[in-house]
Amino acid sequence: MKDSVIKALGEPKRFLLLKLMAEQGYCVRALARKSQLSESAVSQHLKILREAGLVYGVKKGYYTHYCLDKEALDQLITELTWIRDARRPTYCGPFYGCSEAEFLQCKSYVPPEKRRKEE
Repeated sequence: MKDSVIKALGEPKRFLLLKLMAEQGYCVRALARKSQLSESAVSQHLKILREAGLVYGVKKGYYTHYCLDKEALDQLITELTWIRDARRPTYCGPFYGCSEAEFLQCKSYVPPEKRRKEE
């Protein structure tokens, strides 16, 4: 997954534009009206979405209608699903996935003798 995809999805207004385009392709003016953003703001957001490969433009007469690139979204969904479903141990063990030596060198490690006794 490209960093530009993460950047594009990290902006709520761009995510809103993607949701709007899930219905159908829209021109900049229609997206501006539906999103309550200015046309120039929509154009700037679309530029970032295009560069990330999430949308593409289709020329229809004088206007360009922007559509979701479903293949790019499928790839993103596949990668996110892999992250969600990655096999991990059900119990991390006493050192939370680190070796004992790594765990003991960790800045957040507090030796047992210095821990506050709970009553």
